[in-house]
Amino acid sequence: MAFITSLILAAFVGYIGAWYFGAVEGNFALLLFLATVVTGIYWLAERFYFLPKRRRAAASLESSLANRREELARQGITQVDTVDAKAGERLLMQPWWLDWTAGLFPVILVVFLLRSFIAEPFKIPSGSMMPTLLVGDLILVNKFVYGLRLPVINTKITEGRAPTRGDVMVFRYPPKPSMDYIKRVVGVPGDEVAYLNKKLTINGQPVSKDAIPDYFDEETMRYLKQYAENLNGTKHDILNDDARRAGLSEAEIMAFPFQENCRYSVEGLVCKVPPGYYFMMGDNRDNSLDSRYWGFVPDQNIVGRAFLIWMNFSDWRRIGTFQ
Repeated sequence: MAFITSLILAAFVGYIGAWYFGAVEGNFALLLFLATVVTGIYWLAERFYFLPKRRRAAASLESSLANRREELARQGITQVDTVDAKAGERLLMQPWWLDWTAGLFPVILVVFLLRSFIAEPFKIPSGSMMPTLLVGDLILVNKFVYGLRLPVINTKITEGRAPTRGDVMVFRYPPKPSMDYIKRVVGVPGDEVAYLNKKLTINGQPVSKDAIPDYFDEETMRYLKQYAENLNGTKHDILNDDARRAGLSEAEIMAFPFQENCRYSVEGLVCKVPPGYYFMMGDNRDNSLDSRYWGFVPDQNIVGRAFLIWMNFSDWRRIGTFQ
């Protein structure tokens, strides 16, 4: 078993190493699921086979020692040289290959359940959601608000509430579902979303957009126009870049399902959101690769709703909830 366990642990380490160096495309949810299953099998084997076997061996040793002491006592011998008194303890001790598998199972199981069904941590990698979320923000995502989903395959097993306009949502990137993206829900099924000349309109109703002091982007070392937006009652700030135009070129637009629902022009676009899909945009409106480029997000790609910045090591003042 020690050799087999060594091979299993080496396979996990090899996968993580290949993922780290970019040789394979990693899937943490799958890795955690497999770790839970493997350590769970070892835990069951330890509880119902290996531990009882070690206990029987320790009991047998103690019984043989007791019989030997009794036999020597009948012969009048009281000073007995016997085996190490801690031999029984050594027999009961877990071998290293069980300590590194069955011993880790409770911790891995708790992490797996929390991450799969309660809250999952993410790190913001880009500035597409500025000024709401900054590069380096460590956030938590509610995994049950939109309904519980099975890990790895992401199949919904319970009904939650539907995403609403204004929610900050994590989802699987439609062109590459192995990647997670984070954007704001702008359009829900049935909505007509228009973004023309950098003005957002939902079902013919302009979304309020009030100018506030400019935002200084430390990464590009320049100021961006900043506005307070009220999207379906969710108040948040957005950015516009005067150096970027509102419309997209044909080369920037990817092919996507229901592309016929969208009309593009030099002013921007108008899209009708199909049933079961959502239209997503970043708060950094002119510097966000979102639904304008690659289309709608299907319901089966939803991961959860982002709600909390739990850490930013560059600025602890960032910690807290957000809209």
